[in-house]
Amino acid sequence: MKYLTEDQVKLGFIGLGNMGRRIAQRLLGHGYRLSVYDRNPLKAETVAAQGGIVATSIQELARTVDVVLSCLTNDEAVRSVYTGAEGVFSGARPGTVVLEMSTISPDTSRELHSLAAGAGIQMLDVAISGSTPAAQQGTLMLLAGGDGDLFRAAEPIFQVVAKRCFLLGGAGSGTAMKLVVNTLLGVGMQAIAEAVVLGETIGLDRERLLDVLSQTAVVAPAHVGKLASAAVNDYHPQFPLRLMNKDFELILKAAAKEHVLMPATEAAFYVNSEELAGNDDEDFSAVLRRMEEVGGFEGIGSDLVTE
Repeated sequence: MKYLTEDQVKLGFIGLGNMGRRIAQRLLGHGYRLSVYDRNPLKAETVAAQGGIVATSIQELARTVDVVLSCLTNDEAVRSVYTGAEGVFSGARPGTVVLEMSTISPDTSRELHSLAAGAGIQMLDVAISGSTPAAQQGTLMLLAGGDGDLFRAAEPIFQVVAKRCFLLGGAGSGTAMKLVVNTLLGVGMQAIAEAVVLGETIGLDRERLLDVLSQTAVVAPAHVGKLASAAVNDYHPQFPLRLMNKDFELILKAAAKEHVLMPATEAAFYVNSEELAGNDDEDFSAVLRRMEEVGGFEGIGSDLVTE
């Protein structure tokens, strides 16, 4: 199979939110011909200003490109874009490649792979791990599921947007790995929040505590920047709280289906949901501030403590 290089293929990108827009802009900046579609025309025009072509519909985009990429909010949006009467699968030519980059359930990914194959379309589920700054800098991690030959052919595209990319296995493996990764991301942030509140409560200076904690081996790289932001009470969304909440739901649904117990994840989801109810436009690290505000056992989550 030929490599999907800028001189060989035309790309189409659907879903130009915070992550998708940055990925699309990098592809344009590296010479790829790119058509874009978003249900919000202003988002599409922003990318088009850098040289992209705005498609008037999903079907128009699908008919005129060799590779379709998408970065959408949830399973419902992905199904609508691909399987609807005016969706990608009804418009794309046989031989088209799909690189679906949304965080969705592995079951939905496998369903899409099957439908794509029936339409003569080749597909990878390519979950994204990383923040919006990483997307802008091209240092994301990509977690893929699907055919090995297609994965290798798509490497020129991946190299534009990611520092590392991994093939995890067959259909749905990329999105499955993303749920594993985001379990640690979300639960780890909650654990940090509780540890910080403990430190403050027993007499440590907050600024010094956050600084030193960020330099310890027990804090993951993905959380280090969150501590620096928390030090100045900056919770603007790099990875929005609402998306972490959605991912918690996917994780716990997958666990329930397979009868996997995840008590720590359930507790983290509880706090995340409580914060989301009052502040839906924040970074997921805002659980740290919430724990600081509510304090110990008499605050949030006290019903989760065994008597």
